[in-house]
Amino acid sequence: MQLTLADLAEQIGARLTQGGDIIIQGVNTLTAAGPSDVSFLANDSYRRHLANTQAAAVIVAPEQAEDVAGVALLADNPYLAFARATQLFDNRPHVAAGVHPTAVVAGTAQLADDVRVAANVVIGEHVYIGAGSEIGPGTVIGDHCTLGQNCRLAANVTLYHDVALGDRCTVHSGAVLGADGFGFAPDAGRWHKIAQLGGVRIGNDVEIGANTCVDRGALEDTVIADGAILDNLIQVAHNVSIGEGTAIAACAGIAGSTQVGAGCTLAGGVGLSGHLSIADGTHVAAMALISKSIDKPGVYASGTAQMPLKEWRRSATRFRQLDSMAKRLQQLEKRQEGEA
Repeated sequence: MQLTLADLAEQIGARLTQGGDIIIQGVNTLTAAGPSDVSFLANDSYRRHLANTQAAAVIVAPEQAEDVAGVALLADNPYLAFARATQLFDNRPHVAAGVHPTAVVAGTAQLADDVRVAANVVIGEHVYIGAGSEIGPGTVIGDHCTLGQNCRLAANVTLYHDVALGDRCTVHSGAVLGADGFGFAPDAGRWHKIAQLGGVRIGNDVEIGANTCVDRGALEDTVIADGAILDNLIQVAHNVSIGEGTAIAACAGIAGSTQVGAGCTLAGGVGLSGHLSIADGTHVAAMALISKSIDKPGVYASGTAQMPLKEWRRSATRFRQLDSMAKRLQQLEKRQEGEA
C-alpha cells in the first residue's frame, strides 16, 4: 500500500501542514519510523521523541504542531486518526475467494455469493452467512447459526448451535461461542446437569479475542450488545448481558446472569460474581472482585496494592485482627459514654 500524504490526511480526517505529495508506505512509532512512515503522538510522555523522529509526518493535536520538526498532520483526536491510518495499511492475509474444496458445508446452509471459506471448515445445517464474511481454516459453525455481513471468523473458532452474530463482527482463534453454561443441580453428593436451552446473541461491530468463551443461556440467551469489545481469555457465563460499547480486558470472568451496562470498562483479571447488575459507565480496576451490584457509575477497585512481602504479611495479620479490634473499640466507646 502506498498513499500520498494528502490522500492519507483526507482518509483519516487530519489537516496537513505541508508536503502533500510525500509517499507514505506504513505506520510506525516515533522511534522506529522511517522516511516513508507516518507516526503519531497521543501521550505526552513520548513528546521528547518528536525532535529526533525520522517519520515522514507525525499525527498530533493542533496545539502540538509547533513541536513537530517536519510535517504535521493535525487531528483533534490523534489516537483515533492513528487507528484509521493503521486500517489503511492492514497487512493481514485474507482467505481465498470461494469455498475451499476441503470445507464441509451442509446442504441447507445459505452462504452469500462472496463469502470466503478456508480449508477444513465445517458449516452445519440451516446456517446463514451474510455477504462479505470470511471463515478461517478449521472453524466449525454449528446448526442454526447466523452471521451477518462482513464478519470475520479466524482459524479454529467454534460456534455451537444457535449462535447469532450481527454485522462486522470479528472472532479470533480458539474462541468458543455457545458452549454449555455451568449449570448443575446437587443431590446426595452428585451433580445433575441442567440442559442449557438458550443461545448466544451478539450484536453488530463486536470483537471477541482469542480463547475467549461465551456460554449459551440456560433458558434465555446470553447477549453481547453492539460495539462491545472482549480481549483474550475471558469467560462469559450463561445468561450474562453485556451492554453496548463495553470493553473487557484479558482474563476477566463474569459469572452467570450478571448484567453489565453500556459504556463500561473491566480491566484485566476482574471478576464479577453472579446475578449482579453493573450500572452504565462503570469502570473497574484490574484484579478487582465485584461481589455486590453497582448502581452508581464511577471507578471501582478492590484488594490491596503491591508491597514488600514482609509488610504484606504484617498487614494480613492485621486484617485478621480487625473484627476483634472493632469489638474492643465498641466496648471502649460504650464505657466512655457511660462515664460521661
